[in-house]
Amino acid sequence: MIRKSVVAGQFYPNDQDELKIMIKQCFEHKFGPGKQPPIESDEKIFGIISPHAGYMYSGPTACHSYYSISSQCPELAIIIGPNHFGFGSNAATMGEAKWETPLGLVEVDSESALELEKNSDIIQLDYFSHSKDHSLEVQIPILQTIFSNKFQILPIILLAQDLKTANDVGLAVSKIAKSKKSVIIGSSDFTHYEENSFAHIQDKALIDPILKMDVESFYSVLKEKHVSACGFGAIASTMIACKNLGATRGELLNYATSGDVMGNKESVVGYGSIKFV
Repeated sequence: MIRKSVVAGQFYPNDQDELKIMIKQCFEHKFGPGKQPPIESDEKIFGIISPHAGYMYSGPTACHSYYSISSQCPELAIIIGPNHFGFGSNAATMGEAKWETPLGLVEVDSESALELEKNSDIIQLDYFSHSKDHSLEVQIPILQTIFSNKFQILPIILLAQDLKTANDVGLAVSKIAKSKKSVIIGSSDFTHYEENSFAHIQDKALIDPILKMDVESFYSVLKEKHVSACGFGAIASTMIACKNLGATRGELLNYATSGDVMGNKESVVGYGSIKFV
């Protein structure tokens, strides 16, 4: 089964050459890392947080996370993101499929998908949950760029994002990551549609417990400050998985809003790039 790209031509170009140029520009952008991958580093990075908006808005920030892992050679990219459409399973993976982007096909690791379902009380094999959403899809062309398609993916999309779900998903993911050379990607944007300076304040408050890998505090700040981060469960699941694998801290690589990048600061979306080491 081929999972066709649903946001090519909207969130990123649907022409292969244009897409390659745009990703190159995101790496070189003043809000990006400012250089092309691979990085010259052998630092052990267990996972990253990356945004999932249109590349013109969040691509430069996302490229900070991807630059940090670009010297790794993972067999498997485990991508966790939120379900924006509200249909399907509370937590879903899929098997027996390839995901298509303008840069080619990437195979789903069906063996790991079955293992993930077995390890979890919540995750189900459900293609339908993945059929329309962009949160996982937009990560794949950048992965194809830095890893040249020599990897498989394990897509996980979350309708439920509560702490219980995050604990279940994080533990199940860490078991997979222990058995295969993996990198874990939590896909989330931060504050949505607030004034720029307020978005910066809100997101700093939420990023602080992420860097400390304090999941309970993360959920407390989320609730108390009403931070409108769409993939908070994906962030929490990634934190929990990375902690189980031995990560001790997060490091903020870049934070910028759509207003910082594009100039309109009245109503912005926040984007953060974080690695767990």
